[in-house]
Amino acid sequence: MSHYLRCFLVVVAMSGGVDSSVTAKLLADQDYDLSAVFMRNWDTRDESGTDSGCEWKKDWEDVQRVCKILDIPCKMVDLSREYWNRVFQPALDMWESGNTPNPDVWCNREVKFGSLMDHLTSDDAWLATGHYASKTWARPPPTLSNIFAYHRIPLRPQLRRPADRTKDQTYYLAAVPEASLSRSLFPLAPYKKLEVREMAQKWGLPTASREESMGICFVGEKRRFDSFISQYITPKPGPIIDLTNGRTVGHHQGLHTFTIGQSARIRGMGEKMFVARKDVKENALYVVPGQHPALLSSSMVVNNWKWIWADTPPPKVDSSNGMLAQVQYRHRMLDVPCRVHQLTEDTVRIDFRRPQSSVAPGQVAAVYKNDWCLGCGIITSPRVDETS
Repeated sequence: MSHYLRCFLVVVAMSGGVDSSVTAKLLADQDYDLSAVFMRNWDTRDESGTDSGCEWKKDWEDVQRVCKILDIPCKMVDLSREYWNRVFQPALDMWESGNTPNPDVWCNREVKFGSLMDHLTSDDAWLATGHYASKTWARPPPTLSNIFAYHRIPLRPQLRRPADRTKDQTYYLAAVPEASLSRSLFPLAPYKKLEVREMAQKWGLPTASREESMGICFVGEKRRFDSFISQYITPKPGPIIDLTNGRTVGHHQGLHTFTIGQSARIRGMGEKMFVARKDVKENALYVVPGQHPALLSSSMVVNNWKWIWADTPPPKVDSSNGMLAQVQYRHRMLDVPCRVHQLTEDTVRIDFRRPQSSVAPGQVAAVYKNDWCLGCGIITSPRVDETS
């Protein structure tokens, strides 16, 4: 942990999983004034009218069991209203417009590192999470205006990739503002997932063998996305059209049920077809065979752009040649080389070195300099090389 971090009052955000449990144990073994908090983000009564069989209750019970073993206080905070207003409703609006949002990114920004931080007992308290991410401290690059007083410039937090690149969650943290990042701790940064589970077993934590949660947090793992979202978005059937010949080859129940690059799952086709384009006005879904150029994009425009160091954009990003960097535009992908051009204060254009597939409007694009995450925004306009 950096010598720059002089935090003593720490609150660990616990989910009932093995990662946050080990995080709590690692901190409990150090000299912190430590407590735990459990966020209830989703109210199942919105769906079924009852709390019976709720997954959050089991999570909360597991959190309490771990905290009892570690002898640290814990409490539950109900943030379901904030989650609905700041994350879920905006995501619904995007799905209805034919885009593919990433609610987990905005959950971190608006709820975990937003509303939850507002609930911390003190302005001096730090928030620790079980994310696989790292943080370092650095000063902005020297300039002619600050070079003589450079050593007096305050250190600022840098979000960096963790040791376990297969579990890297910096993409989901790319929208967290600097003020929140400054007060955050990521104790799992130097560990691999296997090491974390082994530590949990060695310490006898009751969550040691718990399976890893996957997927969008409010959908859960036991149900299909389309059946869940149909409770909130009215189905709107439309044609599925083969872009290569204009033939209608099937029908969809709503553009929100597909994303760009996804397999279209059309029966009776001689080859596998993939989603290449959505026409919201005509409510039409266009598909092509795999390897078709319509699946590739040479660049993309990204709106709602926010640098983590909001007042200090990276050098050269507003130059004619742009800034050389890497970009990640979906989870579980390797970042790819690119040039980033700042078009306006909240809009950038990202040019890929080589055309990329499955660039979906609504998804988040995060920009990196090697392992340092600089910021992110929402993809609005991929540029497709194929013009048919």
